[in-house]
Amino acid sequence: MTEETSTTWQLSVAMATKEIEKTQTTGGKSVWTSSYFRDDSLIWEWLVIFMGVVGMAGNALILYALVASKQHKKHMLIVNQNVLDLFSSIVLIVTFAVQIGRLYLTGALGYWLCVVILSENLVWWGTNGSMVNLAFITVDRYLMVVYPTKSKKWLRPRVIYSAMAFSWIVSIVYNSILVVCSSTVRDGACRAYSNFASFTANMISVVIYVLFFYLIILAMFIFFYWRILAAIRHQASVMASHSTSGTSTAQTQSQQIQTNVIKTMILVSALYAIAWLPHNVYYVLGSTGQFPALNFYDSGYYATEVVAFFYTSANPFIYATKFKPVREILRKMIPCKKTTVQPSNDSAGTNVTRTGASNTHN
Repeated sequence: MTEETSTTWQLSVAMATKEIEKTQTTGGKSVWTSSYFRDDSLIWEWLVIFMGVVGMAGNALILYALVASKQHKKHMLIVNQNVLDLFSSIVLIVTFAVQIGRLYLTGALGYWLCVVILSENLVWWGTNGSMVNLAFITVDRYLMVVYPTKSKKWLRPRVIYSAMAFSWIVSIVYNSILVVCSSTVRDGACRAYSNFASFTANMISVVIYVLFFYLIILAMFIFFYWRILAAIRHQASVMASHSTSGTSTAQTQSQQIQTNVIKTMILVSALYAIAWLPHNVYYVLGSTGQFPALNFYDSGYYATEVVAFFYTSANPFIYATKFKPVREILRKMIPCKKTTVQPSNDSAGTNVTRTGASNTHN
């Protein structure tokens, strides 16, 4: 890294610091009037809160449906996924509600309010943990499809619980260390992710985050789902060549499995890549210091968060609604008009039996 680049980054940080630390005196009290928090930023902050409300309602609903359908013990990774997304949605609402208050921070309470809440630390606990858990779900499905026999030995409850715990631990440890090392309070303002010792230290943290929480996970999605699809096609061809009377049934089931896998791959990979791409690009460009207009307190940054958290809000419906029992619970919760049928004299009863598809989850 050249000395000129490092100097440019330091000047950009200094300019941003001066803007954030603007204060005025009114009635003997200091009031935080940072120019970063304009009216357009306030609108985007309310949109982020709205996404948090949608995510909270959606994940809570899916968790209820999983428990009501008695599927929560069979698919613990998906339950953990919804718990992580529910947690991040709740703290997202709390975090941005506090940010909108434009509090003037002082003392130890102000510092911890900055480190824990205003820095969005709690939000990233759940969000980054959700990303790691998504990778574990992908590996879980890969092993079950490609190595169905060995997966019964590998995917024991202890392994699943360890993966669930790891999703939380790695996210909490990473974000907590990053926030504590790079955040401070000065003149009543919380300056999160801006107090790095050097430009090099800042860029190392950026590279680690984008690589671990975006690029590697996206590569896992593409690779493992592609292998799953190839394995299913191979299994379908083998079944078709060895079966006689059951050929049509086997082909139909295989086609249904392929369709579900393709849909999952497209929804998860494409939506994840598209939703989180703007946020990661903005994060990289804003951290280099080469673009002083890009900062983490303006409407552009909040716009990328709205797009990113849309994925968090939509994620539970992508995964959990694949289960027929869950879909049935959700359908029963939707109010609809029921047509009354007058019983005839020759009717034996009014009960209607519904037939449904199998409960197999691919």
